[in-house]
Amino acid sequence: MTSYWRRLREIVSTRGPLCIGVDPHPSLLTAWGLTTDAAGAEWFGRHLVEVLGDKVAVFKPQSAFFEAYGSAGIAGLERVLADIAQTEALSILDVKRGDIGSTMTAYAEAYLADGSPLAADAITLSPYLGFGSLTPAFEAAHRYERGVYVLARTSNPEGAGVQLALTHDGEGSVVQSIIDAATEANRESRQRAIGLVVGGTHDTIGCDLSDFNASILVPGIGFQGGKMEDLPSLFGDAVDQVVAVVGRGVIAAGPDPAALRAKVDTLLA
Repeated sequence: MTSYWRRLREIVSTRGPLCIGVDPHPSLLTAWGLTTDAAGAEWFGRHLVEVLGDKVAVFKPQSAFFEAYGSAGIAGLERVLADIAQTEALSILDVKRGDIGSTMTAYAEAYLADGSPLAADAITLSPYLGFGSLTPAFEAAHRYERGVYVLARTSNPEGAGVQLALTHDGEGSVVQSIIDAATEANRESRQRAIGLVVGGTHDTIGCDLSDFNASILVPGIGFQGGKMEDLPSLFGDAVDQVVAVVGRGVIAAGPDPAALRAKVDTLLA
């Protein structure tokens, strides 16, 4: 298997930089005429993959919407991930894990190890116990040639109070320290496995990505107010590294396959 960065670049070059959020929110299950339970969430996710698996570059299942239904929901999530693996698209499992020591190692094995039922091509991570606390996940990503996305400048307005705050030495912002640490870790490993999450809902992103050397996952496009056409001005020269996440902006068109595919065509036009 080749590195996550290379696999991502290859699929984006042919299908475009769009990631579909697989978010079986109860209101969407109801709108689709599905039951608000594990079976409904699973059908929702697997239908999206069946309809769009030959068309989009990446799917991003939101684990929480499956976890809400207990073991049956997690089993459904496993089958959604297996379906994605049968397509040429990649999977980013949105779990936002962040812990220390052996617990972080266990999370990494659960989501990144070959053969794990919940293994994805990449996962999201929270660095706010310290960037170094994520080292076990970075090591697993390198070992299994998968990827991680570290929360940096998130799309929610509440994040600014933490992310734009100065570090303890007063030499820069917290978010910039995360970006710089990820850049250096990618340079050392040469795998570019460590990506960033940077929301597309801001007027300015408030950080410098000019030296960053891997993938940038950009949520907030569509329902949250971010626009595909604003990405070049927002990210500048780093726009070629962007994978834009659209959830409700696409899936609200379902479950009709033609409507879902037409919505994707519009976003990629």
